[in-house]
Amino acid sequence: MAGASDVHVSRLLDEGGLSPFHVKLIAWSVLIAMIDGYDLAVTAYVAPHLVTDWGVPRSALGPVLSASGFGILVGSQMFGWLGDRYGRKPALIAANLLFGVFTFVAAYSTNLTELFWLRVAAGLGIGGVMPNMVAINAESAPRHLRATLAIVAVGLVPLGGALGGLISAAFVGRYGWPILLVIGGVVPIVIALAAIFGLPESIKFMALHDRYRRQMEQLIAAIHPDLKLPANARFVIEDEKQSPSANPLYLFYDGLAVITPLTWLMFILNLMGFYFLGTWTPTLMSAAHVPPATAALAGAGLQIGGTVGALTLCRWLQRQGFFAIAIMFVLAVPVVGSIGYAGLTSPAALLTSTFFAGFFVLGIQTAINVLGAMIYPTSLRANGSGWQLGLGRFGAIGGPLLGAAFVGLPVAQLYMWSTLPFAAGAVVCFIIYLLLDARLRTHPQLAKG
Repeated sequence: MAGASDVHVSRLLDEGGLSPFHVKLIAWSVLIAMIDGYDLAVTAYVAPHLVTDWGVPRSALGPVLSASGFGILVGSQMFGWLGDRYGRKPALIAANLLFGVFTFVAAYSTNLTELFWLRVAAGLGIGGVMPNMVAINAESAPRHLRATLAIVAVGLVPLGGALGGLISAAFVGRYGWPILLVIGGVVPIVIALAAIFGLPESIKFMALHDRYRRQMEQLIAAIHPDLKLPANARFVIEDEKQSPSANPLYLFYDGLAVITPLTWLMFILNLMGFYFLGTWTPTLMSAAHVPPATAALAGAGLQIGGTVGALTLCRWLQRQGFFAIAIMFVLAVPVVGSIGYAGLTSPAALLTSTFFAGFFVLGIQTAINVLGAMIYPTSLRANGSGWQLGLGRFGAIGGPLLGAAFVGLPVAQLYMWSTLPFAAGAVVCFIIYLLLDARLRTHPQLAKG
């Protein structure tokens, strides 16, 4: 039974609505998300130039294109645990510093082996951004905007990836491909250093840890200036059942024993398809005799479409949840399959098909990043998201490697085969939707809004 000194944090957030705190958090999230997206995609824009500058065959690029995925495989889980243990803010700062340093050093690589290992190291930090970005936004928003604000924040990740294509088309001809990695290294370091002073911490994370009492009192005074806190106030997140610890075993409790591994499979399937598209499209279009600038813009079109998809559909996704994502998986199949044929038709057809492929595929990824994390309470959210994103990297690694194995196939046929992960993802996502619906009927106290 709640005591007289209990302060219900979720209720305060709901009553307070959007505040300057949320505006500040979203502004920081946009900066961090965009540079994270840039560094996720940057190797895809570097790769075509290595074929000519270093004289390597296209089939040798698979490991380099998958390299950051190996780092993210570990980094997502490591920084997810660190975020739940020490805070979302310090985890985000450390992750940006880590991938910034190794991306900058990668600009001076002289062979594929050096580039591979530097991208693996950078991937450790890249993997730490998303689980903590989702958590810090979802845990600081009013109930009716929890998923929406988180989707808006992480929806800018693909736009950062698109910047890589635009910068490649504009500057690589003059400065060479290393400029892409120099930018991807310097910017996150600057952002991380500035975030030490300006990035706020998750409200609900602070509520669970007494060391943040003073910051919580100041924040509540700013959001609710008329509210007088009792001297012995105890901050309670009343609409979540917290886990005793951040041990990953708790990801299988409270009706999640089947749902948790199915979300991992869903991530693997979508990331497999997405990373094939994102890493191989510029190179495959070059092989199909598409001009290099158009091939780079096709890669950027995927990322821009993803941003538009996430921002356009965020309210629908919050209302319909995993059912909406299952529909998007279904729609992704014919759109992705059309890319190869569009590349043989005209630049306009190619850019249109890649835009809509990104709209669905990256829209799916943004949505599952957020909604997948929200099935867990605050005490497990970054950890749960980290495991989803980390294990999903098996798909991110497999997509580029399978592309390298089948790169000899006709381009149109290759894109048709690449639709299989999305077809399977539709089935898995619909099963998750049915299981979550049954879980909430059985345990209505676990609903998160």
